[in-house]
Amino acid sequence: MFRPLEFAIGLRYTRAKRRNHFISFISLASMLGITIGVMALITVLSVMNGFEKELRARILGVVAHATVTGPGGQLQNWPDVTETLREVDGVADVAPYIQGQAMMVNGRHVSGGIIRGVLPSEEARVSNLGEKMVEGRVADLRAGDYSIILGRELATSLRVGIGDKVMMIIPQATVTPVGTLPRLRRFTVSGIFEVGMYEYDSALAVIHIADAAKLYRMDDTVSGVRLRLDDLFAAPRLAAEIRAALPYGYRVIDWTRQHANFFRAVRMEKMVMSIILFLIVSVAAFNLVSTLVMMVTDKQGDVAILRTMGVSPGSVMAIFVVQGAVIGLVGTLAGVAGGVALATHIDTVVPAIEQLFGVHFLAADVYYISELPSDMRWPDVIGIAVITFVLCLLATLYPAWRAAATHPAEALRYE
Repeated sequence: MFRPLEFAIGLRYTRAKRRNHFISFISLASMLGITIGVMALITVLSVMNGFEKELRARILGVVAHATVTGPGGQLQNWPDVTETLREVDGVADVAPYIQGQAMMVNGRHVSGGIIRGVLPSEEARVSNLGEKMVEGRVADLRAGDYSIILGRELATSLRVGIGDKVMMIIPQATVTPVGTLPRLRRFTVSGIFEVGMYEYDSALAVIHIADAAKLYRMDDTVSGVRLRLDDLFAAPRLAAEIRAALPYGYRVIDWTRQHANFFRAVRMEKMVMSIILFLIVSVAAFNLVSTLVMMVTDKQGDVAILRTMGVSPGSVMAIFVVQGAVIGLVGTLAGVAGGVALATHIDTVVPAIEQLFGVHFLAADVYYISELPSDMRWPDVIGIAVITFVLCLLATLYPAWRAAATHPAEALRYE
């Protein structure tokens, strides 16, 4: 327990001008190292949180929070299933879909893709595809018109635009008098979307669910239903509840399972970066050891006098713990202030740096996310501050113990 004497002397040692200016420089360097390390850790974690949030938003723009399919990949009684799902607490809305594969041809340009049949009136309930439209509207899809909406990369590879025709080849054979032929259908491009994820922009095509039913000969059945949840982070729990509410044989997949490897890789990268930056902070924090060891050597005479006046070894130890704690606290608070300011203004700081040095960190023609996103989370900031300060306190223990072990007679022999 720190008494006023130890606290006052520790603060005085921190503030007072020292005879050895090199020690003052080392103390300042330790403080700056802690500040820069904390700033870097807060900023990098905020940027990685921003990337994860941005990627999740883009993926969930076209992928439902959860999907329900029946045995064999088809759902026959989908209206009844839809009503059952709407009664589950946490399910915001439901919409049917048909999904299959096809090859799209425009002259000499050929590209394979995923065909998704949707109800335009209900698509907005489970995705924000309408907000990603570059040209046209989802509402332009009408049953019987055989119109199609393509991802931007897919439209570019096929060299088509609004109003152009695309021949679709379905991997289902049709028996004719001249033999077995693949099924063909000509579609008119009515819209182009851009999600910002190459996986979808280069392979996804959207048509009306009635046209998809005719194309894949599904009659009144659908591939499944897509769900939007009130809380997307509750998807695994709700998926288990939905699975229990439906008969055996139904398959429920939430978005965390659909893209498990991708988000696991993002979390792993975030964890590795956190460990690396925490090591940098640890190096800066343990620079306090050398600072305080030199301080103990410089103040041996003062320590000896205090001991002869009756100050206990525990009190001497507390004096140097206070000094190290003050350096660590100031460095940590300065780092938190700088890190929070940088993380919350990254969208203005980075463009200013790019303009100043004439560089561009994320070129728009290479990366879909051309700006550094930031999502600062206070639990991360508080955790970083607490761990850094604890490391600083641990770094003070050995020098403080060494000061407490000073023998007054030996220290004053050459004074």
